[in-house]
Amino acid sequence: MAHAKRMTASEADGVQYRRAKGWQIALAQMSQGMSMTFYSLITLVSYAANVNYGIAMGLAGVLLTGSRIFDGVIDPAIALMIDRFTAKRGKIRFFTSIGWIIRSIAALLLFVWANGGGVVLFIALYLIYIVGNSVCDIAGNMMPPVITTDPRQRPIVGVWGTIYSYLVPMLLMVVSNVILLPMFGGEYTSQMLATCALIYIPISLVFLLLSFVGVKDVDVAENFENLTASDEKVGIKDMWHLLKDNRPFQMYILHCVSAKLSQQTMSQAIVSTLVFGILVGNIGLSTIVTVITSLPSIIFAILAGKFCGTYGSRKVAVVSMLIGSVLSVLAIVYCYSIDMLSISQSTVPMVIFFGLLFLINACKMCITTADTAMRADVVDYELSRSGKYLPGVVTATYNFIDQFITSLGTTIAAVGVSLIGYVNTAPQPTDAPTPEIKAMGLFLYFGIPLLGWIIGLISMKFYSLTREKMIDVQKDINEKKAALEAEAE
Repeated sequence: MAHAKRMTASEADGVQYRRAKGWQIALAQMSQGMSMTFYSLITLVSYAANVNYGIAMGLAGVLLTGSRIFDGVIDPAIALMIDRFTAKRGKIRFFTSIGWIIRSIAALLLFVWANGGGVVLFIALYLIYIVGNSVCDIAGNMMPPVITTDPRQRPIVGVWGTIYSYLVPMLLMVVSNVILLPMFGGEYTSQMLATCALIYIPISLVFLLLSFVGVKDVDVAENFENLTASDEKVGIKDMWHLLKDNRPFQMYILHCVSAKLSQQTMSQAIVSTLVFGILVGNIGLSTIVTVITSLPSIIFAILAGKFCGTYGSRKVAVVSMLIGSVLSVLAIVYCYSIDMLSISQSTVPMVIFFGLLFLINACKMCITTADTAMRADVVDYELSRSGKYLPGVVTATYNFIDQFITSLGTTIAAVGVSLIGYVNTAPQPTDAPTPEIKAMGLFLYFGIPLLGWIIGLISMKFYSLTREKMIDVQKDINEKKAALEAEAE
């Protein structure tokens, strides 16, 4: 007997969804690979400030914090410009290209061409980099809500974004820590930093061009239309109403910003140096094992995508944060109970430590996958609520708050290492471990992410965009579009 054909999401939900081919989603999300390539490079900027420009580590952290606040301030203006911009084709591609050019030139100046310029030059170049980063980030984050509206397919966009967000930094960490760092005597020298920049920037260009191939079919004017009068322009008041009246967006911000702050802190190069270079005692070995244990956790991102399509992104995020919190506590207790140098010297401690890292990374994969789908849901909910399609404004409003809060990540890491003696110099893998380094390293690497997840769990109690709610949202959008088309005839 023939099997009954499986119903599509459109048939099951009674909604006409926009869908994309699998390869289009995979290529379009390579914009995340491009962004993470720059992210991997800019995590070394504290070293660049210290080594290339003679800036003390504590002062570098303060300067970078102020720069991130600048990022948040300029985001609204950039978002309004992007959402107001109309073009028959190529809106996303145009702005991501502009952003890539700006930040590539700024990064080359920061790491290669302008060494020894002092504090003022460093600040000026970093602010230029931030402008390019903002343009690229806002335009790139318009891809997920535009490429598909299918609730079964939308989490797959998050899966690919998660894969690139984790794989690219891990692979580049191998390049910098396993290949390049030993070539320069195990220290972050000016030449080592310049070499990283000259390798990373061309890689980012490849990711950018491939993303253009994936997004070209949906990067058209009709996918950016509002449900209001055509002459209404997006303005500051729309950003204010979005933040004031959109409760799911408020909870999404609280959840994501707390997680982002912890991620920004623990991913700083100086934190990795404390934990893996000094405490574990072999940064090259630790990097390799981290990559090996993290790669299988991508399977969890794929599973998370399937569960998000079935149960909704909110439920997946909550379960993942609960499990991640328990694992973080176990990791802190375990590391305090052993001499962490044994991790690089004995098999059993190594297996236990990296087993915990593997499971924690798996939870992060699931959360990141859910978060991508949740932002796209927020964009569609706002379209249903206000009639305005505001993917750029949603990203910028989120970034405006995000930059103020997560700017503390660099400062927390820089001030943290300053409290244990690194005031005018940066920690190096060749430094000897001390109890103070162990306490600070574990707090920055495991403790802060734990606090971020606790805040996220609280916020999700008040986030209302379940899978069932989003079906109603899409039905409402389709009905309003049909009404507008009927009026135009």
